[in-house]
Amino acid sequence: MAETFATDAKLLVDKHVEFIQNLDKKQDRLEYWMTEHLRVSGIYWGLVVLFLLRRPHALDHEQIISYVLSCQNADGGFGGHTNHDSHLLYTMSSVQILAMLNALDRVDGLRVTKYVLSLQTKSPMTTVCGDKWGEHDTRFAFIALAILSFFNTQDQLDVSGVVEYVRGAMNYDGGFGSKPGGESHAAQVYTSVAALALAGRLDIVDRDRLSSWLAERQLPCGGLNGRPQKLEDVCYAWWVGSALDILQRRHWIQASKLASFVLSAQDEKGGIADRPGDVADVYHTCFGIAGLALVRYPGLEEVDPVYCMPRSVVEQLGLDKWQSNVPESWSQ
Repeated sequence: MAETFATDAKLLVDKHVEFIQNLDKKQDRLEYWMTEHLRVSGIYWGLVVLFLLRRPHALDHEQIISYVLSCQNADGGFGGHTNHDSHLLYTMSSVQILAMLNALDRVDGLRVTKYVLSLQTKSPMTTVCGDKWGEHDTRFAFIALAILSFFNTQDQLDVSGVVEYVRGAMNYDGGFGSKPGGESHAAQVYTSVAALALAGRLDIVDRDRLSSWLAERQLPCGGLNGRPQKLEDVCYAWWVGSALDILQRRHWIQASKLASFVLSAQDEKGGIADRPGDVADVYHTCFGIAGLALVRYPGLEEVDPVYCMPRSVVEQLGLDKWQSNVPESWSQ
């Protein structure tokens, strides 16, 4: 049944498009240079916004492609900006950007695969690090599986070992932490559930317990938090909503109230903040609009809950096969 959105607030489509277009025109501001390391991710967030708003050509695609390719390093990975060290986070964003712009054929998938595989470690447990310095958590387990799926090289990773690492991060409440022993957190739940979806091991999830934990993240204001006793934040419209979508339990939260909260955090000049009254930024704009797309807010492109890209792009690339990994009993 289609969701009814009872709210007086409207999505400021034109203003959000202008907000994204103006991000690279603020080079006279200190914040622009202090966030240089996030440049590639910022482009990804902005592109997601534009694609979901059905304005994909609001930025120059060829200029973006050339810039992203310039961020690839000799090790095959991508940095957050030119001449920055490679990291899985920025490699993922780069691959997603190239995928959305139909330019994956302009990068050597074998080089990217080699970089991802170089970050797998088996001591003291099988997992994937974010970069050569050794940080590991469930984010990187998901990202490694996701990047390799773009190039059909996922079988070169020790998938069963990565699955056991993710399983070890599952807690008594059904949620997942950043690593074994870590506190359950909605963002880590998304990365863990998405990783298991890609690995074909969603059977590991305690679906009912986890769905309940996620549904409890919705507060009276309609917004969602990332863990108990924390404030609502627009970005959890995605982190919570995507996990529920994969679990086929999106209806366990009130979509209309969530949409009202996200819309209330819009800046009249464009962009969305973490909550009403705060300063808008591209990160929250991305995940706020992606969250609205998850609950089928009118006028938006559908979004894939695993890849956080337009469903049409995911289907075109044949990446929607993760859906066949959903247990049959979940649809009954």
